[in-house]
Amino acid sequence: MNMHNSTLGYLENPRGEYLMLHRVKKQADVNKDKWIGVGGHFEPGESPDECFLREVREETGLTLTHWRFRGVVTFLSDGWGGEYMHLFTATGWTGELARDCDEGELAWVPKEAVPALPVWEGDKIFLELLARDAPPFLLTLEYEGDRLVRAVLDGKTLSLTKKGGP
Repeated sequence: MNMHNSTLGYLENPRGEYLMLHRVKKQADVNKDKWIGVGGHFEPGESPDECFLREVREETGLTLTHWRFRGVVTFLSDGWGGEYMHLFTATGWTGELARDCDEGELAWVPKEAVPALPVWEGDKIFLELLARDAPPFLLTLEYEGDRLVRAVLDGKTLSLTKKGGP
């Protein structure tokens, strides 16, 4: 399986909101109609933080001044290639938020409201880890189609039937 590298990040404002991207603009988009953070795929020679900074600038118009690495999420799927997603949060930036984004619609959403949006099931796991300010983690999420079938956090398989977070 060919594994790709990408970044995903959540910019958090002082009101306790995340900057979310509603993926509604591209037709052939694995994330179509989902709400996700901002980020994207590595360019040749980029490090994870360089990719994250570039993608945030391209998608939002903002230049990050304070960010943290939070973990690596390994996505496995029967429908698309695998991916190592480097997860970040950010609390400092300069510039003005872009009014238009090629990827979809940007919106500030209260952090506690994000899991109720149309998000990937596995995203709820790492959003809970971010909310708890967990130390950097390794999370593997395996999908069959749109359905999460396995989640492994730091070597421990999580139960997917219980309500609540990891």
